[in-house]
Amino acid sequence: MEVVPAWAPAVGFTLLPHAGGFLGSNITKREIPTWYKTLQKPSWCPPNWVFAPVWGTLYTSMGYGSYLVWKELGGFNEKSLVPLGLYAGNLALNWAWTPIFFGAHKMGWGLVTLLLTTGAATATTASWYNINKTAAYLMVPYLAWLSLASALNYRIWKDNRNKK
Repeated sequence: MEVVPAWAPAVGFTLLPHAGGFLGSNITKREIPTWYKTLQKPSWCPPNWVFAPVWGTLYTSMGYGSYLVWKELGGFNEKSLVPLGLYAGNLALNWAWTPIFFGAHKMGWGLVTLLLTTGAATATTASWYNINKTAAYLMVPYLAWLSLASALNYRIWKDNRNKK
């Protein structure tokens, strides 16, 4: 007797990253029209409406990639500990950025968090490559976006250091 439908792990893994994004969006929505609006931003800063669909797409991609790795390695076991552990660390760092940057207004610590996230995401991608190349390739847009986000966070921090 099958307790969990065959499709459930794919859906669960794919949706999991959205949980932190959803929780963080409450902080972001509150701070964009107040604090964030007052910050000096570079001319190449994407408009605010771009962030939600981009993050939604990236969360879906990395979530599905984590499912592919989990499935390929036969679930949660000794073989999956490092690749899925790196992924979990990456997600925790990713989810921490919003409360640090938007919630606490700590732009410098936000940058540190983003750089750590990028390192964890890079390590995750590298660990996934020999397990499931598709999963690793699904991380590439995320790595590219993290590079843009890090550069943007740096410029905002640099240009608004004296702002509370």
